[in-house]
Amino acid sequence: MTTAATTALPTDALPTGALPSDALPRDLALRRAFSVYPTGVVALAAQIEDRAVGMAVNSFTSISLEPALVAISAARTSKTWPVLRAVPELGMSVLAAHHEPLSRSLSAREGDRFGGHEWQRTEGGAVLIADAALWLTCRLHSTFDGGDHEIALYEIADVTLFDDVEPLVFHQSRYRSIAAPESA
Repeated sequence: MTTAATTALPTDALPTGALPSDALPRDLALRRAFSVYPTGVVALAAQIEDRAVGMAVNSFTSISLEPALVAISAARTSKTWPVLRAVPELGMSVLAAHHEPLSRSLSAREGDRFGGHEWQRTEGGAVLIADAALWLTCRLHSTFDGGDHEIALYEIADVTLFDDVEPLVFHQSRYRSIAAPESA
């Protein structure tokens, strides 16, 4: 089996705007390739002692209805992930289109990650972001090796939907929102 990563097409055989697989270093080519798939942005958060601790991920997906499971993956280099992985209850908030500044601050290495954004805490310590598109309260089910990431399955304990909230989208390393089709 051959793939684009191992067999490069002649440059003149590629469609306009296409980059051959050998045009970039492999890690950069893979980052660009993975960015083509649009994702939502999810805040993972919990209250630990007297403060909210959180991070943003875009590697989030539904896994199973029975049991109700979702998966996230977190970089092994993250200093926040080991702290959140250890909590008994974790909040997952699908960020809304207007949460781009919050996503950026949740991705920062230092400083106040919540930057004055409103949130609420569940009895179990999960932190849920105000005005999000979805709230999930979850408990760790299992973890798996995912190369330079750890893959974590979470069992959903509670769900709150906000159908009228447009989600924040991350695509080609940029934040975007879903635009409603124009009426004709």
